[in-house]
Amino acid sequence: MAERLLVLGWHNAEPTPFFPSAPGVCARGLTRQLRAVRRMGNVMPLDEAVAALAEGRPLPSRAIALTFDDGYRDNLEVALPVLHDLGLPATFYLVPGLLDRTVRPWWETLAWGFAGAGAAVIEWRGRRLVAGPGEASRESMLTVAEEVKRLSRAEREAEVEALLDALCPAGSEDEVAELFLDWEGAARLAEGGAIGSHTMVHAILSEEPPDDQAADLSESRRRLEDGLGVSAATLAYPNGTAADYDETTLDAAAAAGYAAAVTTIDGWNDPGTPALEMRRFVMEPTRGLNGLRGIVRFPGVTAFARGR
Repeated sequence: MAERLLVLGWHNAEPTPFFPSAPGVCARGLTRQLRAVRRMGNVMPLDEAVAALAEGRPLPSRAIALTFDDGYRDNLEVALPVLHDLGLPATFYLVPGLLDRTVRPWWETLAWGFAGAGAAVIEWRGRRLVAGPGEASRESMLTVAEEVKRLSRAEREAEVEALLDALCPAGSEDEVAELFLDWEGAARLAEGGAIGSHTMVHAILSEEPPDDQAADLSESRRRLEDGLGVSAATLAYPNGTAADYDETTLDAAAAAGYAAAVTTIDGWNDPGTPALEMRRFVMEPTRGLNGLRGIVRFPGVTAFARGR
């Protein structure tokens, strides 16, 4: 038995505008990663691992918990069947506003807008940015995404709207929304995995006023539990770095009754890890087994030499 827990996190299982890849690469890479994880460790539900750490009970040796953020439709259609085939539990972090179609998934919207832009170059904040197909456009989009990420939700919405007006992308923004589950899909997902909150509107919490943070974390948990008939006892902070939540966030999460919250700060968890600041490694499925090297290391275990 042991006292350390490794938490791994994914987002998508198929290509998206923000996470592009060749057809099949993402799903194959995720499958290879999950197979390797099963060989190398003992995968357990995150809720059970959190309770064991809180109560001072030992964990299984080589304990691992799996998570997926944002509620991409491919979590249900691609990831969940693989997890079931391998007998692996996972926690899926959902955003009620995305399920409602009342919140724009701004990062995917930006990527869609830049990739399908009718304009070759746009002006933004005194800079000329390349748009349209190609790597230069993607670099422009990533630069913009990093900057608007640090804005409040209202400011970010205004910037994204202005950018779309300048980009004039082809097609309908509805195709971006369809990348994500609705409530019906979320209910099917909840039948096969644990559910947690990823906030109500996917706001970067540290950029929001205290009252808004408290309302968001409380309401998102309530909506998920009432709407899906499940417990949503854990939280994943959007973006999840140390800059994306603060003491106000921690107080709001505690007041909302979350047993634990996961970050995107690399590291392992033990009984001394604050329950509302659990460490988590973010995975890239397109990297396949290479994406696990240097992360999933257990004494005497070598999983990379065998299996597909």
